[in-house]
Amino acid sequence: MELHIAKDSAQLSENVAAWISNYILEVLQQQEQFTFVLSGGSTPKLLYALLAKAPYNEMIPWEKIHFFWGDERAVPYEDERNNARMAFDVLLDKVPVIAENIHIMRTDISPEESATEYEKILKKYFKGTDTTFDLVLLGMGDDGHTLSLFPGTEVLHEKKAWVKAFFLPAQDMYRITLTAPVVNDAACVLFLATGNGKALTLKSVIEGTFDAEKYPSQLIRPQDGELHWFVDEAAAAAMNI
Repeated sequence: MELHIAKDSAQLSENVAAWISNYILEVLQQQEQFTFVLSGGSTPKLLYALLAKAPYNEMIPWEKIHFFWGDERAVPYEDERNNARMAFDVLLDKVPVIAENIHIMRTDISPEESATEYEKILKKYFKGTDTTFDLVLLGMGDDGHTLSLFPGTEVLHEKKAWVKAFFLPAQDMYRITLTAPVVNDAACVLFLATGNGKALTLKSVIEGTFDAEKYPSQLIRPQDGELHWFVDEAAAAAMNI
């Protein structure tokens, strides 16, 4: 695990944009396509806005990237809470991506059907490969959740399925999410965490004892891949560094 600390969220977004673009170019020297899992939330939004602008919009070979999502709220695409919509508005509509290379979690069918369909897409795409995604971008909530893996939920214990749908009573909505096993087979996982509201949780996740029921972000430990945490000084304030 590598920890990268930036002064604030703006500097963090700049650092991550540079890191990601370099990583994409490096990987594409070895292979023809790059698989990128996008995250929802406010911190990635800043990052996506940067990637959509110079120099990244010209440096990155967008036509070689396949985009996936880590999780989705089962709300219509038109709903502002929809993760895919945010990514299109801020990034995907502004760079020359190929439409067929964008794989959203559908919300126009039942959540269970959507999860089943998405798992089939992933298993077909990664058939015969040693790893899954080239890069998974994740956030962490103040409660330690990541993806739609929330404290105390049954999906935390999933060992086989790659994608699951479930109802989250606390939010009164269905969520569709990648599970820990498929993410832990990725080549690289990158967490973003900003703000002092995450400081104590971040300390527990990285430095504390393993308790994934309480801090689901601890479940994400790539088997053979890289794990990077990009955080700002406020989020890192409680850590022993």
